[in-house]
Amino acid sequence: AMNAGGPARAIEVCQQDAPAIAARLSAQSGARVSRTALRLRNSANAPDRPAREVLEDFRHVLAADAAEPPERFESRPGGGARYMKAILTQPQCLACHGAQVSPEVEAALARHYPGDQATGFAAGELRGAFLIDWPSPESPP
Repeated sequence: AMNAGGPARAIEVCQQDAPAIAARLSAQSGARVSRTALRLRNSANAPDRPAREVLEDFRHVLAADAAEPPERFESRPGGGARYMKAILTQPQCLACHGAQVSPEVEAALARHYPGDQATGFAAGELRGAFLIDWPSPESPP
């Protein structure tokens, strides 16, 4: 989408396709696949308390100059588990998430994400995390 229509077009694709991809992967795996962040673009991706704590920890690890994106795997009572891996802001992400976005991108964000909090990032900063939740055997996914 970035190559075909630029950042404003990519915002539309992200809004439509990212949730569909997560739903498809969730259905295929039996786990809940999603993304989350401390500064949200889509309020449906708000972290629960444990995810917020992991994101805060990732932020501290990255501030200490981590060599790799941090990740965490935790077993849960009853047999469930959660995996999170940090998403770092890459240079190409700055067109839509950077400190200075074009007026066209600002308009697309206002149209598709009116409560957007996900701009102002620099390359290498924590953008959010991929999250996979495996349910315990006795609970539904």
